[in-house]
Amino acid sequence: MTGARDGLEQVLHSLADPIEPRAAAALVHGELGPDHVLLDHRGEPVMIDIEGAMYFDVEVEHVWMRMRFGEHYAKLRRSGLDEDRLRFYQLCMHLDLVAGPLRIADTSHPERDWFRSLAEHHLQRALKFPA
Repeated sequence: MTGARDGLEQVLHSLADPIEPRAAAALVHGELGPDHVLLDHRGEPVMIDIEGAMYFDVEVEHVWMRMRFGEHYAKLRRSGLDEDRLRFYQLCMHLDLVAGPLRIADTSHPERDWFRSLAEHHLQRALKFPA
């Protein structure tokens, strides 16, 4: 287990090293998906379920949307995204999707086996993540 942790730590550092500080942040939803957007009476999108909204790097939202929308993400991608940040946040997302589901799997939740399998999937993705 120590070897895996050390390897992940090295990859995280190698991904974080080229990232330069930014002067500005964007408002991000935190888990934007089709179930978190409604249309108003004019047909304009309105974000809902915004308790996780924060000012942060926009790339973190795009990593989440890429995972949520798969092949349909291409229509949502915007130009000018920082590729180094995208790679870093992708690994962070995999790690978060290990920790979160394991917390739920440790409860009496009726779907805890599904959450364990989700955690295992993202653990494997994180362990194989290219530096």
